[in-house]
Amino acid sequence: MSKVNFSVENQIGFIEINNPPVNALDQELLNELSVLLDNISNEIDVLIISGAGEKAFVAGADIGEFPQLSKETGEQLSLNGQRVFNKLEAMPQPVIAAIDGFALGGGLELALACDFRIATTRSQLGLPEVKLGIIPGYGGTQRLARLIGPGKAKQFIFSGEFISAEQAAQIGLVEEVTNESAIDEAKRWAKKIQSRGLLAVSAAKRAIHEGLQTTLQEGLALEANLFGEICETKDKNEGVTAFLEKREPKFMKI
Repeated sequence: MSKVNFSVENQIGFIEINNPPVNALDQELLNELSVLLDNISNEIDVLIISGAGEKAFVAGADIGEFPQLSKETGEQLSLNGQRVFNKLEAMPQPVIAAIDGFALGGGLELALACDFRIATTRSQLGLPEVKLGIIPGYGGTQRLARLIGPGKAKQFIFSGEFISAEQAAQIGLVEEVTNESAIDEAKRWAKKIQSRGLLAVSAAKRAIHEGLQTTLQEGLALEANLFGEICETKDKNEGVTAFLEKREPKFMKI
């Protein structure tokens, strides 16, 4: 049985992590996810990631794989997880994490590789690796510090404590907390994004991601270059014309 389910609804893609009881990220699952990400069609406008069941989004890596790790095999395990999550982060489409339940360790690192995160009020988030005598290895030390700042990231990682969805929202770790279904709220955002110029959304995602890895001046130059490229698209012409004609635009699909 597959540990990663994929479906499409109205050009919104849904990835469900399905590895009971807590959707642990073992190597088999990561390999399945990697292959899936390589083969997702560009016809998908937005991607939503969730966890199966009612207990966890993803409660971490499979700790049963850790006892025999050496320096070499530990580094390879880390690099493999990073490679998969880098693919997710590099998707041209917006990727939304719909978190319900525990998002811990590798599970939170998976969510950090998404563009933004929606969590239910009952969710708990954490990077508890130090409690096992290890550190986050799938990008957590890097993405979390870039998202919430190094001080907060250090406090979070050094303590290994869990925090509530509300606390996560206060520090900018999740963008929205809902009393309802996280997937339904993610779908609402996905539909809103679908109504926009998707070429522009993809370009904006690239500008933000690549710009954060450079100086401000280099980021501004990238923004200007992408802005210029968008100006030559049918979407720019349609968007501007629709605005002037006071009607809804009909943008192209990417």
